[in-house]
Amino acid sequence: MANKITFQFDDSLDYQLQAVQSTVELFRGISRKVDGIYRPNRTRKIGEGDPVRNTDIVVGSRLLENLRGVQLSNDLFADTALAEGNNFTIEMETGTGKTYVYLRTILELNKEYGFNKFMIVVPSIAIRKGVEKSMEQLADHFKRLYNVDIQKHSFIYDSDNPKQISSKLVESNNLSICVLNIQVFNKDTNKIRKEDEYGQNLWEDIKYIKPIVIIDEPQKIEGTAKKKSKSLEAIEELQPLFTLRYSATHKQLYNQIYKLDSYAAYQKDLVKKITVKTVHGVIPKDYPYVRYISFTSDLKAKIEMFSQEQGGIIRFKTFNVAGGASLEELSGGLPQYKNYRVAEQPHKLKPLQIATPDGIFSLDMEHSNHEIEKNEAVRIQIRLAIQNHFAKQIDLLRKGRKIKALTLFFIDAVDKVRDSSAPDGRGEYLRIFDEEYKKFVNANRGILVKYIEYFPQFEDVLKVREGYFARDKKNNEVDVDGWDSSLDDSAMKIKAKSQEDIDRGIELILERKDELISFDEPLAFIFSHSALREGWDNPNVFTLCTLKAGGSEIAKKQEIGRGLRLPVDITGNRCLDRRLNELTVIANDHYDHFAAALQKDFNDNMHYDKNEVTAEILISTLKTAGIPASKITPELVDTFKEELVSAGVMNSDNVLKGSPAQITKIFDEMTFVNETLNEHAEVIKKQFKELMVQKGTKKIEIRNGDNEPYENKVRAYVTEGEFEKIYFGLRQNLMKRTIYKFKLDKDKFIDDCILEINNKLKFIRAKNEYKVETGKAKFNDSQMFVMEEAHYGDQDLEIEISSDPKSDFEIANYIMYHTMLPRLAIFKILQGVEKRELLDNQDILDEVTQFILEKLNDEKAKNITSYEVINGYELDSRNIFELDNISEEDFEEEWRVFQAKSDRSSAMNEYYKMDSEGECEFAHRLENNSNVLLFTKLKKGGFVIDTPYGNYSPDWAVVCRKESLSDPSIGIYFVVESKWGKADANLQEVERNKIKCGKLHFEAVSEQVKFDWIKSYDDFKQKFGVAEGSDLQIEATGRNGEGSDYIVRV
Repeated sequence: MANKITFQFDDSLDYQLQAVQSTVELFRGISRKVDGIYRPNRTRKIGEGDPVRNTDIVVGSRLLENLRGVQLSNDLFADTALAEGNNFTIEMETGTGKTYVYLRTILELNKEYGFNKFMIVVPSIAIRKGVEKSMEQLADHFKRLYNVDIQKHSFIYDSDNPKQISSKLVESNNLSICVLNIQVFNKDTNKIRKEDEYGQNLWEDIKYIKPIVIIDEPQKIEGTAKKKSKSLEAIEELQPLFTLRYSATHKQLYNQIYKLDSYAAYQKDLVKKITVKTVHGVIPKDYPYVRYISFTSDLKAKIEMFSQEQGGIIRFKTFNVAGGASLEELSGGLPQYKNYRVAEQPHKLKPLQIATPDGIFSLDMEHSNHEIEKNEAVRIQIRLAIQNHFAKQIDLLRKGRKIKALTLFFIDAVDKVRDSSAPDGRGEYLRIFDEEYKKFVNANRGILVKYIEYFPQFEDVLKVREGYFARDKKNNEVDVDGWDSSLDDSAMKIKAKSQEDIDRGIELILERKDELISFDEPLAFIFSHSALREGWDNPNVFTLCTLKAGGSEIAKKQEIGRGLRLPVDITGNRCLDRRLNELTVIANDHYDHFAAALQKDFNDNMHYDKNEVTAEILISTLKTAGIPASKITPELVDTFKEELVSAGVMNSDNVLKGSPAQITKIFDEMTFVNETLNEHAEVIKKQFKELMVQKGTKKIEIRNGDNEPYENKVRAYVTEGEFEKIYFGLRQNLMKRTIYKFKLDKDKFIDDCILEINNKLKFIRAKNEYKVETGKAKFNDSQMFVMEEAHYGDQDLEIEISSDPKSDFEIANYIMYHTMLPRLAIFKILQGVEKRELLDNQDILDEVTQFILEKLNDEKAKNITSYEVINGYELDSRNIFELDNISEEDFEEEWRVFQAKSDRSSAMNEYYKMDSEGECEFAHRLENNSNVLLFTKLKKGGFVIDTPYGNYSPDWAVVCRKESLSDPSIGIYFVVESKWGKADANLQEVERNKIKCGKLHFEAVSEQVKFDWIKSYDDFKQKFGVAEGSDLQIEATGRNGEGSDYIVRV
């Protein structure tokens, strides 16, 4: 048996911690109800105890206030009312640690509030097995963090032993987590709902203890907005303390508190990137290939053909052509297209006519002059999968990554792999695989032998491939009745027996999950029925191929998602190198069709509408418009939204109304009623339009693997020697790390803290106020959960806060831990607080601690006197100058990619990805200025400056020519912080303080280096004295470590 890999887990991933804290903060400062004196009417047997319930919470305005605060901090619209039954939604993309997050949330809720009773409800045995596996893998990790053995405090419900619910959940005084399938309690006939011979009803006991319910994949069990499922009704019947709903693809959103969708996960490199290779990529590059894709709105034909730019390679490329268009010219002069042209003006009802030296041929829409037979396509797919597998595996090993790659084939018929009628039992796909595998091994034995220590049995085809399928009760591999992989799971009606067969197959997969990623296990190519796809969330799948004899498959996120988790090496650690983390999909389709279908499926799952004005757009607009953070409240966001609706910019579902021109006219002419919005109206309008344009271009990047990737490289645009001097001078200045020093008036800081804390606590009483409110719940047209306007009762309820007394020492330790202030200073602050008893309340203590921390950071930043270089501690230059990965999709928007001029350019790299049109214009104008010798974008997070607010990352470095030197070997080694279109008056205090830190940092690094922020290219020239052409104004000169003269700016 192969060694099992022990997975390692990172406890500090910010996106996971944010998801956990989003739930924890909901209940901060919420009052608890004392347990009632009544117990359920229950006959107790000898040895049984009474039920122990979760401490109840008071639902009211404080919980709603917390909810709105959490939603604002996560760029979500703030709800106006609580969903019935206290339901809260957490959206997390597949592969980003959803199970980890809700298990850690359980432990945090237990630690923070003493909640003990939890039920994890799952829709299938497959998911339940996955949760069980996760608990096993996370046991040591959570024990280290919380000193809790999660396996000892959890159990899987067994319908053959329902009494374990009593001993392990109902009567337990400790943390108890019950994992169970929805099917065990969603019918009146379930054992758990029936009275036993002693008159005990477990269902009533569970109701009494007020469990916290966590639903994994709620969309699979909840029915529709109009009609709830029996499963959802059963959960509501329990009347949980509250319900947490976790999924990547929610149908209905109840008080959403966290969102990490597909696009965000891709942008943050939390999942693999996607490349698509198709069977059409094997068409010979010297063939006169033409495909008629579609008829365009401007009455042209969109075609695909080969094309080559001067100095480039031959690529598939699309063109919109009219009658008479020369394919030879469009191809860049490729000889196979000599005298090829579009014979007549295209017509949407007629085939496209292509004239050649040998006559005219016709192409129907979506067809080409090089069609691939269906049976041939399967062989090509398998061949490409094998080639891609070994190319990826060897690339990983060459780069020092001991990661075992897996290739996964999804099929829809077992007999294509296991054929009992064949003499050797092999189905068609297995025979083809064996033939193609042996061909590849024979042709590449030399390179494979070099890595024989990792796969010593590579020549034994029987050991490198295996099939996993549904299994009946007799353990026979069987097909799945009613399965159609082109449909969503929710649209298929799978019989109970077939589902049991699927679950048995998945259980076998999960048992071997840890072994498959070990090099000790030779199995690397896996054939599996697509019905078992939920079991294949294996992180090391790098190649995925869906084989269908009937033709092209439908691009589905449900299948592609199986291979998107980040890979794991043989030590159990995840690989975070974005250059290696790539899933290749081998498709029997054309790239453009497959990629468009897959993109649509991603968008449908995210409920993405490019015309929807999201909360993130509105909140980002307010933040970037220079409005003080203290004024950006849920109420201001609501007001902003309401004013846009009233003006007719968007409708009540937050979707833009009318054409772009109509919307722009209305928006530009509208006058904000709200004073804060009106004060910043000009910048708000500018930022809102820019953000909506950017949103419209958001796509999951799907690279075309049929074309060679764009090679990004460092350019030596002057002689090697000159470039080396410039580059190393820049590198030397950027690698240096510094530490800041500040001078703080301690007594004044303490006095100011005391004054402001007393002002904050002046009108706070040791009680919470709640309003009795009623409202009707419904779903709007976007399937979003909403509440109609609430009606408040006449009487407020006042409930005393129950806070255990805290000593000054406890409070001082708490504040010291979070702020790093000296204990003596904290004691002085506490002595001056007039309502000291309020700090016994944890919620108020947290607010005061956060205030002290923010004030301390602000005061540090204001009073920084200098930075000092830390000798022997440098940044990694590879991260500072990391090259951008460029794909064909990046070129869809003209400004998205800056490409350096081929003849001569001062750009350091061949390509750069741009974040805005302003950035792109800046790069082009730098390139056109002959006084600029070198410029480059700096990788976010690669170059950092330490500040009281954390790391600060400016974005540009520019090297300028010194006028008095005939040898152009020097210039400015520095960095620009760009804030395109932003006025100086709109900079927030934190931004100003960070810029000050940047200036002091570079003063310490080199007296020649200058740093500043800019809002445009002209602002850059004005602030740094950079002239066009040869009129450069010299700011400062000096000599670098290699004796070269230079002038530094930015």
